[in-house]
Amino acid sequence: MQANHLGILCAICSALFMGTIGVFSRKSGAGAESVAFYRLLFGAGFTLLFLLFTGKTRLARQWPGWAVPAGGISLAGFVVFYIESMAYTTMANAVMMIYLAPIAASIYAHFFLQEKISTRGMLLMLLALFGFAMMLEFRLDFVGSGGNNSGQMTGLILAMASMVCYATYILVNRIVPEQVHVYSRALYQLFVGAMVLLPLQFFAPVVPGSAWPWLVGAGFLPGFLAILCAVVALSRLPAATFGTLAYCEPVAVMLFGWFLFQEQLSPLQLGGAACIIASGVARARLDSQTK
Repeated sequence: MQANHLGILCAICSALFMGTIGVFSRKSGAGAESVAFYRLLFGAGFTLLFLLFTGKTRLARQWPGWAVPAGGISLAGFVVFYIESMAYTTMANAVMMIYLAPIAASIYAHFFLQEKISTRGMLLMLLALFGFAMMLEFRLDFVGSGGNNSGQMTGLILAMASMVCYATYILVNRIVPEQVHVYSRALYQLFVGAMVLLPLQFFAPVVPGSAWPWLVGAGFLPGFLAILCAVVALSRLPAATFGTLAYCEPVAVMLFGWFLFQEQLSPLQLGGAACIIASGVARARLDSQTK
């Protein structure tokens, strides 16, 4: 399989696996901080087991350089600021702000990492963003529309911080030296991210016993597999390609809610999902043709 084809496949799989975090969070009944922490901690554990069973434990002893731990810190910051933002503003506002991250990362990479974005590439990313807005049914509560404006502003600032962390995570993984194995990248990012979130556990509610199987599952799918696929994809794809394909995640979330929790979907939301899928397919074809 060509490198760009593997990268595209891993980017799509990462988005799908990332989308399962809502399922595990809802089924576990644990607090958001606990779900985020154990997702990363158990994810690091699964990565270590994977290295053990594949005879590559030497990669766990390989210091990956400063960029990889920075990616772990960004990953933790993305989660923490996202959770905190929803205490002040609506989920729609927070999520919409966060999903500006792929565009922000792509623009930065265009000017500073020599990853030039074609006009078609940018249009496809904007189409994916528009499709995402359709899935939210354009329901945003803007500052000044009523309620606590200072709280809304605080929420938007926190959501922007989460967006910056997400964009940083994408960019950091684009500049990691090629000699650093993707397994080492995944392990250290998951572990460092978990350690950053560890202090929050002293203030989190007690995890119920019935939640542990779901937390382990969160560590495996949206933890281990999702992050591993993400670092593999980012080691092979430009930020613009990964960013466009990342919009498959909200489509996965919507479909999981539809199939598992009988959540109803409007025609507008289905149209938004279709836009995201179409932009992802077109982006993958465009990337394949340019290699």
